[in-house]
Amino acid sequence: MYKLYIAILFFCIQTISAQQLRQPLDLPILLSGNFGELRNNHFHSGIDFKTQGVEGKAVHAVQEGYVSRISVSPWGYGNGLYLTHPDGTTTVYGHLQRFAPPIAEYLKTQQYEQESFNVNLFLTPDQLPVKKGELVAYSGNTGGSGGPHLHFEVRDTESEEVLDPIEYFKEKITDTRSPKIQGILVCPIEGKGVVNGSKRKLELKPVTAKNGKQALTGKIEAWGEIGLAVKAYDYMDNTTNIYGVREITLRLDSQIVYHSDLDRFAFDETRFLNSYVDYEEWKEHRSFYMRSFVEPGNRLRFIESANRGIINIDEEKTYHLTYTLADVFGNTTQLSIWIEGKEQEIPEIKTEGTELFHWVADNRFGAKGIRMTLPKGNLYDDLYFRYSVKEDSTKLADIHILHNRPVPIHKSAQLSLRLRIDTLENKQQYGIVRIQKGRQSWIGGTYRNGWIDADIRELGNYTISQDTQAPTITPLNANLWISKQAFTFRLSDNLSGVQTYRGEIDGQYVLFEMNNKSVITYHFDKERLERGKHALRLTATDAAGNQSEYTYSFTW
Repeated sequence: MYKLYIAILFFCIQTISAQQLRQPLDLPILLSGNFGELRNNHFHSGIDFKTQGVEGKAVHAVQEGYVSRISVSPWGYGNGLYLTHPDGTTTVYGHLQRFAPPIAEYLKTQQYEQESFNVNLFLTPDQLPVKKGELVAYSGNTGGSGGPHLHFEVRDTESEEVLDPIEYFKEKITDTRSPKIQGILVCPIEGKGVVNGSKRKLELKPVTAKNGKQALTGKIEAWGEIGLAVKAYDYMDNTTNIYGVREITLRLDSQIVYHSDLDRFAFDETRFLNSYVDYEEWKEHRSFYMRSFVEPGNRLRFIESANRGIINIDEEKTYHLTYTLADVFGNTTQLSIWIEGKEQEIPEIKTEGTELFHWVADNRFGAKGIRMTLPKGNLYDDLYFRYSVKEDSTKLADIHILHNRPVPIHKSAQLSLRLRIDTLENKQQYGIVRIQKGRQSWIGGTYRNGWIDADIRELGNYTISQDTQAPTITPLNANLWISKQAFTFRLSDNLSGVQTYRGEIDGQYVLFEMNNKSVITYHFDKERLERGKHALRLTATDAAGNQSEYTYSFTW
């Protein structure tokens, strides 16, 4: 018993000490984004600290540990730093402007060894240890960032699951504001339910009284199986930002039929967001409605439900449902929804001309000029797949229309399209493209005996195009290059996108850094570049293998 008591005490001490993190910035804590916010194809995996609208704020290690990873890319986290700590957590710092000198020196050496700006470096505990509070970087706006801020994460080192970091800083944040509901969707389950005489979803906007209480107006009559979805945001004091909602509970009378508490998740789960929300609403209206019913293929572990959250309206009576939304500070909002059970005809699913795809099975489809394989686990629910084609004898291939509404694919499907016209000598210049609103986006693929094979991640409209045009290398402010001791260019491409670039001076690799606007810059490196006459050569290659070159002679 005594040993058990000591073990429990030790666990409690560890838990308490784990909560004592230093702030990464020496600034009052204001957030521009919170954990679990809904983003395109993923949940936000950390919190975003405001940096007073500027770059260059000192970033400190929140506790002792070591640099376990450094990632550099013009996309994603941009300049990213990972520190692993003795308590079993790893903290992540993203969109950094630059690193502290010891880290920057190590990074530069590795970039020159690998001859690449993009690197993903993994370090051992003895290479770059850090102390709590030590300067490790400066905040920035690199990668997929929409403005200066610090992206901060806490991960379980062993599982790499991300945890809500706000738990560590709650005492230093003021939040007395409750979440607010923007809209409700009443969703008839296809072939099994109906709302107000229609199989279509019913959208309702709540009204807000002067005291802040929200209510719905309008009639809801339903029969059969329905699900609900809610659009809502959270708010905090001293900012005008909007945030994601941490916790959602839906009750039917007093019974909880759905509950989600987004406090942690794994990266291999994050794409389940496309089932967590009404995907069609997001794609067509850029509006995130969070479903309170669970598709059978949705494997998010922070969700609990009864009957998958589906409400069965099978009696002519009034059904009372209540949404309760809560943030991590205990602020809550409630909304009552009254649904009248009224027997009405439930429209059947029109299955003519469709193929039934099962979410628990491998699915294959073939027609003239197309083959598609959709492995099991890539759909979130069964699908009556609809296919059509737009034939065009002047194009490389027909336009293949894969279903009549947006459907996400969890990992990937294998799509093969046949070329009608096959004249290019360089087969790498062929690629599958997706057509959306008249615009082509390059998917690419591999040539195989007149077919192009590629992986896709969403059903939609696809055809084959060709990219025979090399990227464009545009000098920027060339008259200032020598005085500023830096070369700057913009790289662009007409279709497939710049895939690689390489800079050389006198035949030796030099490091051009790229920002998220495809602008690359080489700062004269006095340790590697001697005074005198030199020749710069810059090449850029797109995903179709087309290459362009720029040369420049200079004296420094």
